[in-house]
Amino acid sequence: MRVVDVGKTAGHHPVPQERINEILVEEASRGHAVVRLKGGDPYVLGRGGEEREACEAHGIPVEVVPGVTSAVAVPAAAGIPVTHRGVARGFTVVTGHDEIPQLPTGGDHTLVLLMGVAALGRTAAQLVAHGRDAACPVAVVERGFRPDQRTTVGTLSTIAARAAEVGVAAPAVIVVGDVVRLSPAWESAEPPVSRR
Repeated sequence: MRVVDVGKTAGHHPVPQERINEILVEEASRGHAVVRLKGGDPYVLGRGGEEREACEAHGIPVEVVPGVTSAVAVPAAAGIPVTHRGVARGFTVVTGHDEIPQLPTGGDHTLVLLMGVAALGRTAAQLVAHGRDAACPVAVVERGFRPDQRTTVGTLSTIAARAAEVGVAAPAVIVVGDVVRLSPAWESAEPPVSRR
């Protein structure tokens, strides 16, 4: 078995997506069984659809094995349901790079941001500027499911400073909305940082 590492980290994409697509096609065309292993679900902001299209364009059959998206699993690991009766009836998943103005603004609609740590301060300010309450709860869950998982909570007005204070870093999932109050980490309007 040979492993070709094409992994991406925040701000560091050593192998461009186009090249990843080419590698998949090249290896499969040589008769190799190819597995493209991704974290979470390959079709939730994971570019799995592009990779499937690239293979199929070359006549290479593809089997997709869905995963559980980190947008739902990581908040759950921190005790935060993305929906909860009487608190939130829906949720939206976006990247931290997406435009904010068209997103629902009520705390009863959960917003889950993937790949959003670097732009957290700007995103929080944009959410407030476009109608979210500055007191809306926010949680940043780092390293989901790892032994060193950490949840940092605050509000849209405080989360950027709190995240900077404790050194929040990717990988992390950001949850915005009233469901954050259901997290064990939420103990007051300005709750402390907690582990698990």
